[in-house]
Amino acid sequence: MCNFVAIMAENISIKDFSPHLFWDVDISKVDISKNRKWFITRVLEYGLFNDWLLLKQYYGIDQIAEISFTIRDLSKKSISFISLLSNIPKEKFSCYSTKQLTSNYWNS
Repeated sequence: MCNFVAIMAENISIKDFSPHLFWDVDISKVDISKNRKWFITRVLEYGLFNDWLLLKQYYGIDQIAEISFTIRDLSKKSISFISLLSNIPKEKFSCYSTKQLTSNYWNS
């Protein structure tokens, strides 16, 4: 059993997440409470399974789904994943309808 399961939500910090998630930022300046939308997007799009478990433990499925409603550029995989876990149809997410309206030159 991995040790990440034993971490309490209030004790989770940015240092518990995979370093590759922060290739373009100074992690000492990122506040995972204040930068929720950015952080949730980053973990959904690029995180490992352990990152997802930490994210779920920190925010909870309901809050992740609520914030995900407002994210306009999630991949199909991330939309399907959060839709399945939250029991909310993917058509309800703004990123789903936005992707349907825009043409795409590359497959995503």
